[in-house]
Amino acid sequence: MKLSVIIVNYNVKYYLAQCLHSLEKALYGIESEIIVVDNHSRDNSVEYLRAIYPNVRYIENNHNDGFAKANNKAIRQAKGEYILLLNPDTIVGEQTIARAVNFLDMHPGSGTLGVKMLNTDGTYAMESRRGVPTPMTAFYKFTGLWKRYPNNRKFARYYMSYLSWDEPHKIDIVSGAFCMLKREVIEKVGLLDEDYFMYGEDIDLSYRIQKAGYTNWYLPVEILHYKGESTQKTSFRYVHVFYGAMYIFYRKHFASASRWLNIPVHLAIFIKASLALINNVYNGIIKSLGFFCHHKTEEPLYILFCSKDNLERCQELVKRNGISAEITEASEDTMPQGHVTRDISKKAASVCVVYDTSVFAYRHVFAFMQAQPQPHVKIGTYHPERNTIITPNETLR
Repeated sequence: MKLSVIIVNYNVKYYLAQCLHSLEKALYGIESEIIVVDNHSRDNSVEYLRAIYPNVRYIENNHNDGFAKANNKAIRQAKGEYILLLNPDTIVGEQTIARAVNFLDMHPGSGTLGVKMLNTDGTYAMESRRGVPTPMTAFYKFTGLWKRYPNNRKFARYYMSYLSWDEPHKIDIVSGAFCMLKREVIEKVGLLDEDYFMYGEDIDLSYRIQKAGYTNWYLPVEILHYKGESTQKTSFRYVHVFYGAMYIFYRKHFASASRWLNIPVHLAIFIKASLALINNVYNGIIKSLGFFCHHKTEEPLYILFCSKDNLERCQELVKRNGISAEITEASEDTMPQGHVTRDISKKAASVCVVYDTSVFAYRHVFAFMQAQPQPHVKIGTYHPERNTIITPNETLR
């Protein structure tokens, strides 16, 4: 078997269903298997998904094992020559996996490969290419020097922002959101380190692969990444877990500096987590004041591009959910030129453009998004087979 796709799920069944829908197209013609490891979700994920995708293999954990341990459990059962670790909150372009497999086939010294990840507003996710977070590289990142000098190979090493987005490049760290590995490489360097519960294990694995003499690659083919819909990244817990993972990495790979890093790393954890806590309290107060003042946050405007056959169902869905929406009939001959026009984006402070997946290929949607990225304009998809709209913030049914 050529490829095993492994996805770890935790309470994001609708996003995972969308991911599996994109995989149906992206895996066409490739001998492959899909393994979903469910980390004891409370939203009946497996029951929901098994009814839609019965050919997927499901591993059900009786508690949350974390990302590394869950992936390792599937890797041990996987049969593919290549292993793809994929986040559930992603959409994969129709040609992305085939091109990634072909690239690894043509580069025998390669170890792992990552891709161009798009944010939900069409911008590029900086996590697509990263350098090894040495103490100094991390320092330049935390102090913001990488933003001030994005083309400087020293200061901007953390995100390697000096590299072109449109050409393949050798990189240090491949994101765990889309990480394609060769089985022979895993057998040589070992599985994911289970000391990491969540975050950091992709950095650790990429670094070990690189130290073993293999090359890690960035390939300019797209996926959309919702960036952790099951995790609130401003929460105290997220910040503590993330920076705790970084400390594990430093302790493991930079032992000679661990004594000097112990205090500043823990201080960084404390400061970042404290700021997240203050931010949460502040937002809670603002929401409370808004409630007492009868202030209502402006809801997003939904712009739906639906096929003629799905117009009535979309209208009913919009009415049932009580959202503000404009629905436009769309076909392959009347595709919008770009993600949205400036006129549409000016209609509301927050806009969600929704594409009917029975009309638009994912690769075309990605092209629309990149053509005119705007911070307040987000992507959404309409899935007629389940009569569901999926956006970065919510699922409408």
